[in-house]
Amino acid sequence: MKRNGIGLRTMVATAAIFALTAGTTQAEELRLLTWGGYAPDDVVALFEEETGIDVSVTLSNNEEMIAKLRATGGGGFDLAQPSQDRIAGAQEEHGIYKPLDLSKVDSSLFIASMLDGTKKNTEFEGDVYGLPHVWGTSGLVLDTSKAGSVKDYTDLCNADVAGKVSYRLKRPTLIGFAFAMGMDPFAAYADPAAYEDMMKKVEAKLVECKPNVKAYWSGGDALINLLRSGEVVASMAWDTGGWKLNADNPDITFVAPASGALGWIDTFALPAKTKNEDAAYKWINFVMQPEIAAMITAAAGNFTASKGADAFAEEGLKARFQASFPSEAIDNIKWYPPVPAGLEDIEGDILDRVQAS
Repeated sequence: MKRNGIGLRTMVATAAIFALTAGTTQAEELRLLTWGGYAPDDVVALFEEETGIDVSVTLSNNEEMIAKLRATGGGGFDLAQPSQDRIAGAQEEHGIYKPLDLSKVDSSLFIASMLDGTKKNTEFEGDVYGLPHVWGTSGLVLDTSKAGSVKDYTDLCNADVAGKVSYRLKRPTLIGFAFAMGMDPFAAYADPAAYEDMMKKVEAKLVECKPNVKAYWSGGDALINLLRSGEVVASMAWDTGGWKLNADNPDITFVAPASGALGWIDTFALPAKTKNEDAAYKWINFVMQPEIAAMITAAAGNFTASKGADAFAEEGLKARFQASFPSEAIDNIKWYPPVPAGLEDIEGDILDRVQAS
Protein backbone atom coordinates (compact mmCIF):
# COMPACT_ATOMS: atom_id res chain seq x y z
CA MET A 1 0.00 0.00 0.00
CA LYS A 2 2.85 2.37 0.84
CA ARG A 3 4.53 1.60 -2.44
CA ASN A 4 1.28 2.20 -4.30
CA GLY A 5 0.83 5.48 -2.43
CA ILE A 6 4.26 6.65 -3.48
CA GLY A 7 3.46 5.62 -7.04
CA LEU A 8 0.22 7.57 -6.98
CA ARG A 9 1.91 10.68 -5.61
CA THR A 10 4.61 10.38 -8.26
CA MET A 11 2.01 10.06 -11.01
CA VAL A 12 0.13 13.10 -9.74
CA ALA A 13 3.34 15.14 -9.51
CA THR A 14 4.44 14.04 -12.98
CA ALA A 15 1.06 14.95 -14.43
CA ALA A 16 1.23 18.36 -12.78
CA ILE A 17 4.73 19.02 -14.15
CA PHE A 18 3.61 17.88 -17.61
CA ALA A 19 0.63 20.22 -17.50
CA LEU A 20 2.78 23.15 -16.42
CA THR A 21 5.37 22.38 -19.07
CA ALA A 22 2.73 22.05 -21.77
CA GLY A 23 1.18 25.32 -20.69
CA THR A 24 4.55 27.07 -20.71
CA THR A 25 5.35 25.69 -24.15
CA GLN A 26 2.05 26.91 -25.53
CA ALA A 27 2.37 30.31 -23.89
CA GLU A 28 5.90 30.82 -25.21
CA GLU A 29 5.05 30.65 -28.88
CA LEU A 30 4.50 33.65 -31.09
CA ARG A 31 2.13 32.94 -33.97
CA LEU A 32 2.94 35.53 -36.61
CA LEU A 33 0.75 36.28 -39.63
CA THR A 34 2.90 38.29 -42.00
CA TRP A 35 4.31 38.90 -45.47
CA GLY A 36 7.24 37.19 -47.13
CA GLY A 37 10.58 38.62 -45.99
CA TYR A 38 9.24 40.28 -42.84
CA ALA A 39 10.35 37.45 -40.55
CA PRO A 40 13.49 36.02 -42.18
CA ASP A 41 15.05 32.92 -40.69
CA ASP A 42 18.10 34.73 -39.32
CA VAL A 43 15.95 37.28 -37.47
CA VAL A 44 13.68 34.56 -36.11
CA ALA A 45 16.70 32.62 -34.86
CA LEU A 46 18.13 35.66 -33.06
CA PHE A 47 14.76 36.41 -31.43
CA GLU A 48 14.30 32.82 -30.30
CA GLU A 49 17.81 32.74 -28.89
CA GLU A 50 17.35 36.02 -26.99
CA THR A 51 13.85 35.41 -25.64
CA GLY A 52 13.32 31.65 -25.61
CA ILE A 53 10.05 32.20 -27.49
CA ASP A 54 9.35 29.99 -30.51
CA VAL A 55 8.08 31.79 -33.60
CA SER A 56 5.57 30.19 -35.96
CA VAL A 57 5.37 32.16 -39.23
CA THR A 58 2.37 32.05 -41.57
CA LEU A 59 2.87 33.98 -44.83
CA SER A 60 -0.12 35.85 -46.18
CA ASN A 61 -1.37 39.06 -47.82
CA ASN A 62 -3.99 41.66 -46.94
CA GLU A 63 -7.00 39.83 -48.33
CA GLU A 64 -6.00 36.50 -46.79
CA MET A 65 -5.14 38.04 -43.42
CA ILE A 66 -8.56 39.59 -43.10
CA ALA A 67 -10.24 36.39 -44.28
CA LYS A 68 -8.31 34.25 -41.78
CA LEU A 69 -9.06 36.58 -38.88
CA ARG A 70 -12.71 36.94 -39.87
CA ALA A 71 -13.11 33.17 -39.95
CA THR A 72 -11.88 32.89 -36.35
CA GLY A 73 -13.21 36.14 -34.92
CA GLY A 74 -9.64 37.37 -34.54
CA GLY A 75 -8.15 34.09 -33.32
CA GLY A 76 -5.37 31.78 -34.42
CA PHE A 77 -2.54 34.33 -34.35
CA ASP A 78 -0.78 36.57 -31.85
CA LEU A 79 0.46 39.29 -34.21
CA ALA A 80 -0.63 40.25 -37.73
CA GLN A 81 0.81 42.68 -40.27
CA PRO A 82 -1.97 44.18 -42.40
CA SER A 83 -1.43 47.41 -44.31
CA GLN A 84 -2.47 50.51 -42.42
CA ASP A 85 -5.41 51.15 -44.75
CA ARG A 86 -6.87 47.72 -43.92
CA ILE A 87 -7.28 48.16 -40.17
CA ALA A 88 -9.92 50.74 -39.21
CA GLY A 89 -12.46 49.58 -41.79
CA ALA A 90 -11.90 45.90 -41.00
CA GLN A 91 -12.24 46.64 -37.29
CA GLU A 92 -15.49 48.52 -37.83
CA GLU A 93 -16.93 45.73 -39.97
CA HIS A 94 -15.58 42.62 -38.28
CA GLY A 95 -14.00 43.47 -34.90
CA ILE A 96 -10.94 41.31 -35.64
CA TYR A 97 -8.27 43.40 -33.86
CA LYS A 98 -7.67 44.71 -30.35
CA PRO A 99 -6.26 48.10 -29.28
CA LEU A 100 -2.52 48.42 -28.75
CA ASP A 101 -0.99 49.21 -25.38
CA LEU A 102 1.51 51.86 -26.47
CA SER A 103 3.20 51.81 -23.07
CA LYS A 104 4.65 48.41 -24.06
CA VAL A 105 6.28 49.78 -27.22
CA ASP A 106 9.63 51.58 -27.39
CA SER A 107 8.53 54.56 -29.49
CA SER A 108 12.12 55.86 -29.73
CA LEU A 109 12.86 53.04 -32.19
CA PHE A 110 10.41 54.44 -34.78
CA ILE A 111 10.69 57.25 -37.32
CA ALA A 112 8.48 59.78 -35.54
CA SER A 113 6.52 60.98 -38.59
CA MET A 114 5.66 57.44 -39.65
CA LEU A 115 4.70 56.47 -36.12
CA ASP A 116 2.44 59.49 -35.72
CA GLY A 117 0.88 59.03 -39.16
CA THR A 118 0.17 55.34 -38.69
CA LYS A 119 -1.30 55.87 -35.23
CA LYS A 120 -3.65 58.43 -36.76
CA ASN A 121 -4.59 56.26 -39.74
CA THR A 122 -5.28 53.18 -37.63
CA GLU A 123 -7.31 54.91 -34.93
CA PHE A 124 -10.80 53.61 -34.31
CA GLU A 125 -13.15 54.91 -31.62
CA GLY A 126 -10.27 56.60 -29.83
CA ASP A 127 -7.91 53.62 -29.75
CA VAL A 128 -4.78 52.93 -31.83
CA TYR A 129 -4.70 49.59 -33.65
CA GLY A 130 -1.53 49.73 -35.73
CA LEU A 131 2.18 50.58 -35.59
CA PRO A 132 4.34 51.11 -38.71
CA HIS A 133 6.78 48.45 -39.83
CA VAL A 134 7.69 47.97 -43.50
CA TRP A 135 6.85 50.63 -46.08
CA GLY A 136 7.23 51.10 -49.80
CA THR A 137 5.53 52.24 -52.95
CA SER A 138 4.04 51.00 -56.17
CA GLY A 139 4.44 52.81 -59.45
CA LEU A 140 6.07 52.01 -62.78
CA VAL A 141 8.72 49.40 -63.55
CA LEU A 142 10.03 50.12 -67.03
CA ASP A 143 12.63 49.08 -69.54
CA THR A 144 13.64 52.70 -70.07
CA SER A 145 15.35 51.88 -73.37
CA LYS A 146 12.05 50.68 -74.86
CA ALA A 147 9.33 52.50 -72.93
CA GLY A 148 10.61 56.06 -72.85
CA SER A 149 7.15 57.52 -73.45
CA VAL A 150 5.74 56.07 -70.23
CA LYS A 151 5.76 58.71 -67.52
CA ASP A 152 2.48 57.96 -65.77
CA TYR A 153 0.03 55.09 -65.24
CA THR A 154 -2.21 55.96 -68.19
CA ASP A 155 0.82 56.00 -70.50
CA LEU A 156 0.70 52.22 -70.26
CA CYS A 157 -2.04 52.61 -72.86
CA ASN A 158 0.33 54.29 -75.36
CA ALA A 159 0.62 52.75 -78.81
CA ASP A 160 4.40 52.30 -78.65
CA VAL A 161 4.09 49.75 -75.81
CA ALA A 162 1.06 47.91 -77.18
CA GLY A 163 1.10 44.24 -76.28
CA LYS A 164 4.03 44.69 -73.89
CA VAL A 165 2.30 45.97 -70.76
CA SER A 166 1.43 44.25 -67.50
CA TYR A 167 -0.36 45.22 -64.29
CA ARG A 168 -2.53 43.59 -61.66
CA LEU A 169 -6.31 43.64 -61.63
CA LYS A 170 -6.23 44.92 -58.05
CA ARG A 171 -7.20 48.15 -56.31
CA PRO A 172 -3.76 49.87 -56.73
CA THR A 173 -4.34 49.86 -60.48
CA LEU A 174 -7.70 51.57 -60.03
CA ILE A 175 -6.22 54.14 -57.66
CA GLY A 176 -3.17 54.84 -59.83
CA PHE A 177 -5.17 55.28 -63.02
CA ALA A 178 -7.59 57.61 -61.22
CA PHE A 179 -4.75 59.90 -60.10
CA ALA A 180 -3.21 59.84 -63.59
CA MET A 181 -6.59 60.83 -65.04
CA GLY A 182 -6.60 63.97 -62.90
CA MET A 183 -8.92 62.69 -60.17
CA ASP A 184 -8.34 62.25 -56.43
CA PRO A 185 -9.79 58.91 -55.30
CA PHE A 186 -8.70 59.37 -51.69
CA ALA A 187 -10.67 62.62 -51.46
CA ALA A 188 -13.77 60.71 -52.61
CA TYR A 189 -13.49 57.99 -49.93
CA ALA A 190 -16.15 59.67 -47.81
CA ASP A 191 -18.68 59.74 -50.68
CA PRO A 192 -19.36 56.21 -52.00
CA ALA A 193 -21.56 57.46 -54.86
CA ALA A 194 -18.87 59.87 -56.08
CA TYR A 195 -16.23 57.17 -55.67
CA GLU A 196 -18.25 54.71 -57.73
CA ASP A 197 -18.69 57.29 -60.51
CA MET A 198 -14.94 57.88 -60.48
CA MET A 199 -14.20 54.16 -60.65
CA LYS A 200 -16.55 53.76 -63.61
CA LYS A 201 -14.41 56.28 -65.51
CA VAL A 202 -11.32 54.27 -64.60
CA GLU A 203 -13.11 51.10 -65.71
CA ALA A 204 -13.71 52.60 -69.15
CA LYS A 205 -10.03 53.52 -69.43
CA LEU A 206 -8.87 50.05 -68.39
CA VAL A 207 -11.21 48.40 -70.89
CA GLU A 208 -9.85 50.72 -73.59
CA CYS A 209 -6.30 49.83 -72.52
CA LYS A 210 -6.90 46.08 -72.45
CA PRO A 211 -5.41 45.36 -75.92
CA ASN A 212 -2.09 46.74 -74.65
CA VAL A 213 -1.87 44.17 -71.85
CA LYS A 214 0.37 41.16 -72.38
CA ALA A 215 -0.74 39.65 -69.06
CA TYR A 216 -2.37 40.60 -65.79
CA TRP A 217 0.23 39.53 -63.26
CA SER A 218 -0.66 38.06 -59.89
CA GLY A 219 2.77 37.02 -58.61
CA GLY A 220 5.90 39.14 -58.56
CA ASP A 221 8.13 36.37 -59.90
CA ALA A 222 5.95 36.00 -62.98
CA LEU A 223 6.21 39.72 -63.74
CA ILE A 224 9.97 39.75 -63.19
CA ASN A 225 10.34 36.93 -65.70
CA LEU A 226 8.22 38.80 -68.24
CA LEU A 227 10.38 41.92 -67.87
CA ARG A 228 13.64 39.98 -68.01
CA SER A 229 12.58 38.21 -71.19
CA GLY A 230 11.49 41.45 -72.88
CA GLU A 231 7.92 40.25 -73.33
CA VAL A 232 6.90 43.16 -71.11
CA VAL A 233 8.62 46.57 -71.22
CA ALA A 234 6.23 48.64 -69.11
CA SER A 235 4.36 47.66 -65.97
CA MET A 236 2.78 48.73 -62.72
CA ALA A 237 4.65 47.13 -59.84
CA TRP A 238 6.37 47.66 -56.52
CA ASP A 239 9.62 49.56 -56.18
CA THR A 240 11.49 46.50 -54.89
CA GLY A 241 10.74 44.56 -58.08
CA GLY A 242 12.22 47.33 -60.17
CA TRP A 243 15.32 47.56 -58.00
CA LYS A 244 15.83 43.81 -58.13
CA LEU A 245 15.75 43.89 -61.92
CA ASN A 246 17.98 46.96 -62.06
CA ALA A 247 20.73 45.03 -60.28
CA ASP A 248 20.94 42.77 -63.36
CA ASN A 249 19.86 45.15 -66.14
CA PRO A 250 20.50 48.91 -65.74
CA ASP A 251 17.83 49.71 -68.35
CA ILE A 252 15.06 48.29 -66.17
CA THR A 253 14.16 50.19 -63.03
CA PHE A 254 11.41 51.61 -60.85
CA VAL A 255 10.12 55.03 -61.91
CA ALA A 256 7.90 57.21 -59.72
CA PRO A 257 4.88 58.18 -61.88
CA ALA A 258 4.24 61.84 -62.67
CA SER A 259 0.99 61.75 -60.70
CA GLY A 260 2.75 60.18 -57.72
CA ALA A 261 3.79 56.75 -56.51
CA LEU A 262 1.29 55.02 -54.23
CA GLY A 263 2.69 54.61 -50.74
CA TRP A 264 1.84 51.86 -48.30
CA ILE A 265 2.84 50.93 -44.78
CA ASP A 266 2.46 47.43 -43.38
CA THR A 267 1.83 47.49 -39.68
CA PHE A 268 1.95 45.54 -36.47
CA ALA A 269 -1.60 44.77 -35.28
CA LEU A 270 -2.92 42.55 -32.50
CA PRO A 271 -5.64 40.04 -33.44
CA ALA A 272 -8.64 40.25 -31.12
CA LYS A 273 -7.99 36.82 -29.59
CA THR A 274 -4.21 36.85 -29.31
CA LYS A 275 -3.01 34.35 -26.71
CA ASN A 276 0.52 35.69 -26.27
CA GLU A 277 0.32 39.45 -26.32
CA ASP A 278 3.56 39.86 -24.36
CA ALA A 279 5.48 37.92 -27.00
CA ALA A 280 3.98 40.16 -29.69
CA TYR A 281 5.32 43.29 -28.01
CA LYS A 282 8.71 41.66 -27.51
CA TRP A 283 8.84 40.89 -31.25
CA ILE A 284 7.90 44.47 -32.18
CA ASN A 285 10.58 46.01 -29.98
CA PHE A 286 13.13 43.45 -31.17
CA VAL A 287 12.68 43.85 -34.92
CA MET A 288 12.55 47.65 -34.76
CA GLN A 289 16.14 47.82 -33.53
CA PRO A 290 18.14 49.41 -36.39
CA GLU A 291 20.53 46.50 -36.97
CA ILE A 292 17.69 43.96 -36.93
CA ALA A 293 15.49 46.17 -39.13
CA ALA A 294 18.31 46.32 -41.70
CA MET A 295 18.28 42.51 -41.82
CA ILE A 296 14.57 42.65 -42.66
CA THR A 297 15.26 45.24 -45.36
CA ALA A 298 17.85 42.88 -46.83
CA ALA A 299 15.28 40.06 -46.92
CA ALA A 300 12.17 42.01 -47.96
CA GLY A 301 13.86 44.67 -50.10
CA ASN A 302 11.85 47.46 -48.45
CA PHE A 303 12.88 49.95 -45.85
CA THR A 304 11.27 49.94 -42.42
CA ALA A 305 10.04 52.61 -40.02
CA SER A 306 13.01 51.88 -37.77
CA LYS A 307 14.88 55.07 -36.94
CA GLY A 308 18.45 54.92 -38.23
CA ALA A 309 18.14 51.53 -39.92
CA ASP A 310 19.12 52.97 -43.31
CA ALA A 311 22.67 53.35 -41.99
CA PHE A 312 22.92 49.55 -41.97
CA ALA A 313 21.29 48.99 -45.41
CA GLU A 314 23.22 47.61 -48.38
CA GLU A 315 24.80 50.39 -50.45
CA GLY A 316 23.36 49.25 -53.79
CA LEU A 317 19.79 49.35 -52.49
CA LYS A 318 20.28 52.83 -51.07
CA ALA A 319 21.65 54.03 -54.44
CA ARG A 320 18.68 52.61 -56.37
CA PHE A 321 16.26 54.20 -53.95
CA GLN A 322 17.85 57.61 -54.39
CA ALA A 323 17.78 57.30 -58.19
CA SER A 324 14.08 56.40 -58.22
CA PHE A 325 13.07 58.95 -55.61
CA PRO A 326 14.47 62.45 -55.95
CA SER A 327 13.05 64.74 -53.28
CA GLU A 328 10.17 65.95 -55.43
CA ALA A 329 9.05 62.35 -56.08
CA ILE A 330 9.08 61.59 -52.37
CA ASP A 331 7.02 64.71 -51.68
CA ASN A 332 4.53 63.53 -54.33
CA ILE A 333 3.90 60.06 -52.85
CA LYS A 334 0.19 59.36 -52.34
CA TRP A 335 -0.08 57.50 -49.02
CA TYR A 336 -3.01 55.13 -48.71
CA PRO A 337 -5.51 56.29 -46.08
CA PRO A 338 -7.81 53.83 -44.26
CA VAL A 339 -10.36 52.20 -46.57
CA PRO A 340 -13.96 52.95 -45.53
CA ALA A 341 -16.28 49.99 -45.11
CA GLY A 342 -17.92 48.89 -48.36
CA LEU A 343 -15.50 50.63 -50.70
CA GLU A 344 -13.76 47.43 -51.74
CA ASP A 345 -17.08 45.97 -52.87
CA ILE A 346 -17.33 48.80 -55.40
CA GLU A 347 -13.78 48.14 -56.55
CA GLY A 348 -14.37 44.40 -56.78
CA ASP A 349 -17.35 44.91 -59.10
CA ILE A 350 -15.29 47.24 -61.32
CA LEU A 351 -12.39 44.78 -61.53
CA ASP A 352 -14.72 41.88 -62.31
CA ARG A 353 -16.22 43.81 -65.21
CA VAL A 354 -12.78 44.75 -66.57
CA GLN A 355 -11.72 41.11 -66.37
CA ALA A 356 -14.85 39.97 -68.18
CA SER A 357 -14.74 42.65 -70.90
